[in-house]
Amino acid sequence: MEHIGAQLVNIQFDRPDPVTQHGFTQLPNFILRNPDLSAGAKVVYAMFLSYGWHNNFCFPGQETLATDMGLTRPRVTQLIGELEAAGLITIQRRGQGKTNIYVVHFQVKSAKAATSRSKQAYIKK
Repeated sequence: MEHIGAQLVNIQFDRPDPVTQHGFTQLPNFILRNPDLSAGAKVVYAMFLSYGWHNNFCFPGQETLATDMGLTRPRVTQLIGELEAAGLITIQRRGQGKTNIYVVHFQVKSAKAATSRSKQAYIKK
């Protein structure tokens, strides 16, 4: 009996796949659809996932974040503060001259509030 693997056709690309060549990041829907977060805060959350996904931790400097996002460092600091205030990250400060460690939380924080707002909007119609 022939092994099933012998029947499978391998897929080959004639050039590097531009979508997956440098990886990609998925953003959880509870973040994407959270009306209480700014678009910038959602991108910072995605950047944290991008940096730390394979390492289970991340500690990019705010300069690195600012450069990668095309923003100023003060704006990045503000967006990180927004995520911290929402309870979506915890910041472990390591001291002057060292990068912070960001703990990314996967708890759905505002889904209940968003759901109740959606129900109220539906009832008003």
